[in-house]
Amino acid sequence: MAQLAVDLLVIDESYAPILLARKAHKLRLQTQDWALHAKHEEWDVSFKELYQKYFIRPFQMMATPICLLMSLYASFVYGILYANLESFSIEYQEVRQWGPVVGTLPFIALLIGILSAAAVNIYNNKYYRRKLLENGYRAVPEARLPPMMLGGIVFTAGQFLFAWTSSPRVNYWPSIIGIALTGLGFTTIFQAALGYLIDTFTHYSASAVAANTFMRSMFSGAFPLFIIPMYHKLGVDWGTTVFGCIAAALIPVSYVFFVWGKRIRGKGKWSKDSV
Repeated sequence: MAQLAVDLLVIDESYAPILLARKAHKLRLQTQDWALHAKHEEWDVSFKELYQKYFIRPFQMMATPICLLMSLYASFVYGILYANLESFSIEYQEVRQWGPVVGTLPFIALLIGILSAAAVNIYNNKYYRRKLLENGYRAVPEARLPPMMLGGIVFTAGQFLFAWTSSPRVNYWPSIIGIALTGLGFTTIFQAALGYLIDTFTHYSASAVAANTFMRSMFSGAFPLFIIPMYHKLGVDWGTTVFGCIAAALIPVSYVFFVWGKRIRGKGKWSKDSV
């Protein structure tokens, strides 16, 4: 709620129909021509239309390959992030017998990985801006994907490294490095997925993000519930290996959309405007 309050104060309106409506209102006052209006001002709001737009459409968009796969990928890594709240205590406090304070220090490695991802995203912005200029200031969604292409590999490597160095007989540093790689991979995947959805679905991006938010909220709520019995049953090594295998299976998602994304977007009801 605090963040929302700050956003309302400092972030400007960016929704194009609202901006046009404000411009039309200003022109009416300046020219005294009361016939000037924006299309958005003609919208006769009804409960049925609101229900269709804000409740039904996000679920409909989950049936599209781009929204489904991007939301699934982002939700999976988001779920892993929340699972770490429980898994680190198992690995470092139960398995390695660290104290309750020292056992939370591996979260610093996660933070380092997340902050390192910021450098990757900043560097990719140069590539994105170049593609934007080449395309006549029209967004190129696929230019959002290089960080995800790298992050998918790094995230998977981090999961396997953490899994197979989790034994107390192995020095703890490799598992800490695995956590940092996981943090880097999480951030690059998650942010690229959101950026790709927004650039792809343009006017319908709010519905796409709503679908993504719904799915990732389910994952983040579910993962902490089963991670403890899963690790106690399979062990940290095999339990995390399961996540590593799923992460490896999801690596091709970003590469497929990087190569064929434009063609797929052109066939979509809600995404064809981005082509």
